Amino acid sequence: MRSPSKSTDRSVEGSVGGQRRAPTAIVIGTGFGGLAAAIRLSVKGYAVQMVEKLDAPGGRAYVHKQDGFTFDAGPTIITLPHLIEELFTLCGEDMKDHVDLRLMAPFYRIRFSDGTHFDYSNNDDAMLEQIARISPEDVEGFKRLMRASEQCFQLGFVELGMVPFETFGDVVKAMPNLIRMKAWRTIYSLVAQHIKHPKLRIVMSFHPLLIGGNPYSVTCVYALIHSLERRWGVHSAMGGTGAIVNALVKLLEGRKVPIRYNAPVTRICVTDGRATGVELENGEVLNADIVVSNGDAAWTYRHLVEPQYRRHWTDRRIAKGKYSSGLFVWYFGTNRRYEDVPHHMMVLGPRYKGLLQDIFKNHTLSEDFSLYLYRPTATDPSLAPPGCDSFYVLSVVPNLSSGTDWPAVSAQYQDAIAGALEASVLPDLRQHVVSSRVTTPQDFQDRLWSYKGAGFGLEPILIQSAWFRPHNRSEDVAGLYMVGASSQPGAGVPSVLMSAKMLEQVVPHVKSYA
Repeated sequence: MRSPSKSTDRSVEGSVGGQRRAPTAIVIGTGFGGLAAAIRLSVKGYAVQMVEKLDAPGGRAYVHKQDGFTFDAGPTIITLPHLIEELFTLCGEDMKDHVDLRLMAPFYRIRFSDGTHFDYSNNDDAMLEQIARISPEDVEGFKRLMRASEQCFQLGFVELGMVPFETFGDVVKAMPNLIRMKAWRTIYSLVAQHIKHPKLRIVMSFHPLLIGGNPYSVTCVYALIHSLERRWGVHSAMGGTGAIVNALVKLLEGRKVPIRYNAPVTRICVTDGRATGVELENGEVLNADIVVSNGDAAWTYRHLVEPQYRRHWTDRRIAKGKYSSGLFVWYFGTNRRYEDVPHHMMVLGPRYKGLLQDIFKNHTLSEDFSLYLYRPTATDPSLAPPGCDSFYVLSVVPNLSSGTDWPAVSAQYQDAIAGALEASVLPDLRQHVVSSRVTTPQDFQDRLWSYKGAGFGLEPILIQSAWFRPHNRSEDVAGLYMVGASSQPGAGVPSVLMSAKMLEQVVPHVKSYA
């Protein structure tokens, strides 16, 4: 369905007292997508203001500080750092003067339930040595898989990554690339075609879980992540991910872009089919020529745009979507350090396929789990008091479709995770925890306004990607735009930053204003 704004969004101009004025934009939400969109729009010539529901910037990348510990709330894996650097360059700044990124080595440690582990990196010699130790017959298979990943990178990222799929014709143009990648296959099936050992199949297929997708359902196009990481590495910021957020906020301050906190938007104002501003929870109306939502797309349409303006994203269509997983995140600080634990670690349980089936298909909360353990103090001890460690542990769980009563089960689930960590990589954990907080899918819905408590919007299966995913230019309301994990091209910090960059192809043309 072509955007109703396609023919009317080519220019936005206004005048004050007969003088031309800069067009105005309101950006809802200060996650990575919103901050990047605000920077790009301000450089493009818009007078931008931002509104944020929370009391500080970041959205899912919010920072919790308590008891002397700093906890990154959400994204912690930084790839494609040049997309961040580009934002500083647009503002005439050098990112290195504001953000200190460190290359991780290894990128991740994947620990299996039998106590063995695999260190995943872009060091080919180290990777091949580990593969040969586990399964010599998979050495050549790994090389073939990397060639397939490189093909997905060229066809899916280089050639299609920045395409704002607005019409079905865009899909038709992309079909030759999709056919060459055999995009209807899942990433797990692609990996299994080349890799035989079950442990190595997990190592090479787990990435979609970091963006809420099931490796047994997500398109094999996501194999391109291997190539992205091999090219540009996996980084972390000194000071945590929040240091990047704060640096982007300072860029906006330098561009005179105001941010209003504690200002939830309850309605996107629409007149004659066009977005004209937003209404805040306190009843205040802010007018603008365009509105950009960095909020969850399903929530934005379902709760902020009145039904009569939604012919495409109706309540029925939104409800029928297949949504990404939920996330249970336990943030904790310890009064000792665990030097054997790297920055990023996957602590796997005894099941893989069965567990994923429970999460994504059966929508049931299992007694077992696989965990992502984040220890930023492995790189930056300043994120905890001296002699202490800052952690979070993330368990992929069903979204709220499961009907789980999280207030009732949260404490028990947290204790089970603590027990599993004690038995594996964090001995005597519970007696050393001195700071603790928890986020559940219920919090994602109530605090972050994420539909069904899903962490990443629609699950990135093929029929919910590209043209089938919420467009950057709204299909329903002229002058309304979407950025962030739940819009095109998808979830993950690189994709979110790309969604903001794609705005430059679809927002109205703006001339320079003195």
